[in-house]
This record gives sequence, C-alpha cells and structure tokens, in this order.
Amino acid sequence: MLLLVTNRRDITMDYVVAELLRRKIAYFRLNTEQLPEALCSIAGYPRSAWSVSLGDRSIRGDQITAAYFRRPGAPVLAAGFTDAGEQAYIEAEWGSFLKSLYSRLDGKWLNSPTNIFLAEDKPLQLVFAHEEGFNLPATVITNDIKSVRRIAEDGPAIGKPLRQAVLAGENERVIFTSRLDRIEDDQSQSIALAPFIAQTEIVKKYDVRVTVVGERVFATAIWSQGHPETEVDWRQGSRPDLKHETLKLPSEVEEQCRCLLKRLNLRFGAIDLVCDREDKLWFLEINPNGQWAWIENMTGYPIASAIVDELLRTGHDQVQA
Repeated sequence: MLLLVTNRRDITMDYVVAELLRRKIAYFRLNTEQLPEALCSIAGYPRSAWSVSLGDRSIRGDQITAAYFRRPGAPVLAAGFTDAGEQAYIEAEWGSFLKSLYSRLDGKWLNSPTNIFLAEDKPLQLVFAHEEGFNLPATVITNDIKSVRRIAEDGPAIGKPLRQAVLAGENERVIFTSRLDRIEDDQSQSIALAPFIAQTEIVKKYDVRVTVVGERVFATAIWSQGHPETEVDWRQGSRPDLKHETLKLPSEVEEQCRCLLKRLNLRFGAIDLVCDREDKLWFLEINPNGQWAWIENMTGYPIASAIVDELLRTGHDQVQA
C-alpha cells in the first residue's frame, strides 16, 4: 500500500490519487491536519510497528511499501482550547509524533522529509550544480552592500530570497525575484538586515521548468518574455495565458539534471533553468518538493503516472533489499 502524506487542500496530490484509482492501486491519504481526530500508536520496535486510525480508515506500518511526502499540514486542534500553554504543548507533541512517524519510513519515501530539507539549501545547490557542469550566473549570498555592488556593477542584476519568499501577517505578501536598481549608500542598513541572493541577470529567451522523476525528465519552456510583469519572475502576475511548451533538452543537460538529483538524494525534483538569447541554458535552483500539476495540465506530460511508477519502483527495491 502507498502512503500519501499531505493536506486536504493539496490539489496536486489529487492527480496522484486519480492515477492510483485508475490503476486500482491501494493507498492511504494522510492529511496530517486531521491527526488530532485520529487514534495513533507507535511501538518501540520494530520500525513498522505503528498505526493510524481515522474514522473508518486505518493503516499500519507493515502495510506501507512506499510513501510520498507532499504538503503536510500542521495538526489542527478541536475548538475549545483557550489556554495558550496547553495548546502549544499539544501542538508540539503532535509535531514530535509526526517526526517519529516520518523517520520510521526511511528508505520508503519518494523524497524523505530529511532529504527535502537538506536539498532546500540553495548555496549547496549551486555548489553541486557547478560540480555537475551546469552554467551558473555570478551569484553571492550576502548582507554586505559591497558584495551586492560587485554583482550589480558587472551588469543587470537580480535579487531574491535565500529561503523565505512569503511575508506572513494580515497582508501576506510574496517576495518575487526583482531587478536590482542602482545600489545607494543609504540602503546598507536595509541590506544588512538579512542575507539574500544577488545574481547576475540572464537576459532570457524563455524560462525552463524541468520536472525530474527518477530517470525521467520532463522539460517545459515557459515563454515569460511576452509580458512585462513576467520578464524577471514568471510567477508574478499569475497569468493563466502564459505559453508553455514541451521542450527537448540536450542529452548532456538531461544527464546533469539526473545527476544533481542523485547528489541531493532525491527521486523527484523541479529544476529552474533559463535559456538566454543565444540558446544557452543556465541553472537557477531546484525545488525538491515543487509543484507540477499545472505543468501536466499545460503540456500533457504524464507526471502523475511517472510518480506512481517511481513509488512502485521504490516499494519493489525495498522488497529486493
């Protein structure tokens, strides 16, 4: 049986569920925000000695052949807790329970939570991408105005968050990649507040999203340069009419993508490249747990099917081991 770890609103996981239903493959979808409604147990040993019962559904550790960690939600407590200390305690205990459950599934994940966390290190991604032979724009991760200026003085440059791209609060905002204008002295204190990524801007022909599942590589050209708001960051403006096209990468770039995933201990990854006006491809970053359902919608790529294939292969490899 396959375990799907996510939340109720995860539309991307719905694609995987549809594929599993089509193939009549048994699965258990664990929407983790519902855990406080469940009855759960983890025994000291063996590793597979755990269970979760939620309503009329239940799952045991010894039934799981492979698991997909997607977008788990924080466990939501029932209404009525007014004591902040008690609420924090209960939430922390559920968080600890989930961490223990995840560790029991080591070796069965498509991408383990630990490997996802480690692979989100963007400076490490750049080191590995360089070692695998990708073209990289000049980059610095810094809070030093002098370092930012060195990047900006070489030509057009962009800035983007090192990790946290969402400003939470009443007026939640997304921090998109933006062009860096002239760096003035009075900006030094603002720049010093937190490190960010400053990078030479590659003048694009189009963006490229490469979805890698095991050995399969699905590359998509995103024609971002036709609209001013999507020139620097194609996500900005959320344009539904942004043209997407299937793309055949050079074989050496495909192999670089596969090798990068292996370096990061991943079976799935969403890699962002850009193609410049001379048709040269440049590496930007990899999201080890990136979205892909819209790519399947726009291109017809069988990504959900490939993920199910890889989960089945993961389960088979565990049996063979």
